[in-house]
Amino acid sequence: MSAAIGLRGDFDAARLRGIAKQAKDGPQARRLLTLASIYAGATRTEAAKIGGVTVQIVRDWVVKFNARGPEGLLNRKAPGQASRLKDEHRTALTRMIESGPMPAVHGVVRWRLVDLCQWVFEEFCVHIAPQTMSRELHAMGYRKLSARPRHHAQAEGAIEDFKKVSPRAGGHRPGERHRSRQDRNLVRRRGPNRPEEQDHAALGKTRHAAFGALRSTHSLDIYLWRHLPE
Repeated sequence: MSAAIGLRGDFDAARLRGIAKQAKDGPQARRLLTLASIYAGATRTEAAKIGGVTVQIVRDWVVKFNARGPEGLLNRKAPGQASRLKDEHRTALTRMIESGPMPAVHGVVRWRLVDLCQWVFEEFCVHIAPQTMSRELHAMGYRKLSARPRHHAQAEGAIEDFKKVSPRAGGHRPGERHRSRQDRNLVRRRGPNRPEEQDHAALGKTRHAAFGALRSTHSLDIYLWRHLPE
């Protein structure tokens, strides 16, 4: 059985516990406390029980800790596959985009992602997907422009003619909207010769007056019962 790998000497148990207390990453704090128990004299098996892992994983934590310190116990994002486009590919791609396609040679009037992927494959024998090409162009400072959709049976000038005869938003023309702002204090359909005050009483007063006059004409009040005693 091989001997256990020793921990670096510039840390101790108290220092690792202090770093774990201030750490904002939970897995990193758990690994620091596990290594702190080893500094305190625990065996690798006891440290594995504290961390909830196997002895082999504790060994991997020790290797990372000795190489990079507490930062080596953080979960790092995988770098992923390297880009297939090199600097010379990007330079040639930039030159081709700036010059634009030739319809007689390339068969298109503007570059699409699939066209650029095909051109890269024909020139450098490098196969990339349109999604990868989109990310590469975005990193190079280019943006994708989509043409405005158009119906195949749309007549020429139909949109311009529709804009000329269509009413503006709100149903008012500019002159009418301006007049409505000027005459905002006027009542609709009130002529200049019509007096401001009405010559008749308000609706509520007229109603009460008519009701009082109707009651004054009947001096006898008759009450009707629905269920009379037998």
